[in-house]
Amino acid sequence: MRKRYFFFDIDGTLIPETGGSEIPPKVRAALEELEKNGHFCAIATGRGHCEAENIRKSLGFANMVCDGGNGIVLDHKLVSLEPLPYDLCRQLIEECEECGYSWGISPEDKCYCVTPYEGFSVFSYMDLHVKKGMRFDDYKQVMKLFILCPPGQEDRMPTLRELAWCRYFDHPHIFVEPADKARGIRQIMDYLHAPYEDAVVFGDGKNDFSMFTGEWFCIAMGNALPELKEKADYVTLPASQEGVVHALRNFGWIS
Repeated sequence: MRKRYFFFDIDGTLIPETGGSEIPPKVRAALEELEKNGHFCAIATGRGHCEAENIRKSLGFANMVCDGGNGIVLDHKLVSLEPLPYDLCRQLIEECEECGYSWGISPEDKCYCVTPYEGFSVFSYMDLHVKKGMRFDDYKQVMKLFILCPPGQEDRMPTLRELAWCRYFDHPHIFVEPADKARGIRQIMDYLHAPYEDAVVFGDGKNDFSMFTGEWFCIAMGNALPELKEKADYVTLPASQEGVVHALRNFGWIS
């Protein structure tokens, strides 16, 4: 059988869109059969490596695209992890300060944020370190950048147009972080000397658009965004109906 290289989004793809944190037993069994048949399996997540590593282990994967495409893990080992463009981040911080927006950064591959501002906050999974008087230039790299900016005022910071950013749910912060899963997939395929057309990606959400590129086979979950389904080569059942298993069987990758 022709070897394929599978990359799976997590939430809404491997884990049902209805909630939870575990891969359903039938999906897990299908992944084990897939690897037994000689195929390569990896998760592809936008989460930073420091957070995603525990998820990778809990889900039983040896390989991973993380940091929105800026990090790759192969055979349980971190192979590559690139920070954000430093000069652009410095320029963005200068614009933040001109606008009066507070900011914080994650300067290394650890789940914490450092900021000079009292009262700054980020997600609960990150520790917060307040260092009064800190300057951006005190740090040599940036993995993630957080800005407390009211919705609708993003245009006051022109440098944002040159960086990937988003807002999560109703969170008041802008999250500046990598968002190109395809970049990590290419790095893994190049590292393994495998042709891009042998890759297969599964996804459902907004951060999966970057890996639905047309360079490889793209499968959208039945619960995926309509716009993602339009870009897909195949649309399977929803994750809650074991759509991953349905697609793998449909193409003969598992029995």
